[in-house]
Amino acid sequence: MNDILFKNESYKIIGICMEVHKLLGKGFLEIVYKDALEFEFAINNIPYEREKEFAIQYKSKILPHKYYADFVLYNNIILEVKAVNGIIDEFIKQTLNYLAVSKCKLGLIVNFGEESLKYKRVVL
Repeated sequence: MNDILFKNESYKIIGICMEVHKLLGKGFLEIVYKDALEFEFAINNIPYEREKEFAIQYKSKILPHKYYADFVLYNNIILEVKAVNGIIDEFIKQTLNYLAVSKCKLGLIVNFGEESLKYKRVVL
């Protein structure tokens, strides 16, 4: 049986997301959840970068538009924050692309837009 990639780190991240959802509930814009998450990551000493910029290379050219990860945690995990009715296939495909560009191995999609927090692990 394979080990779960970044098991302890992702457990901490999801726990913090659950805490934020418990206190704020659903209905806010993504930016509000990101602000609360940033506060929680800081007080829990979780290394993070918010809105980290990644260049996108196409053949030998760096494209003019960049990708901005909502959060990169532990230098290895991309956290994508949503506040919608559900996690759809488009979000998973988008996260796979983000993982490829960033060279990170694990993406977490968290959705604060439902009655209880929903999340999806995406591994490259």
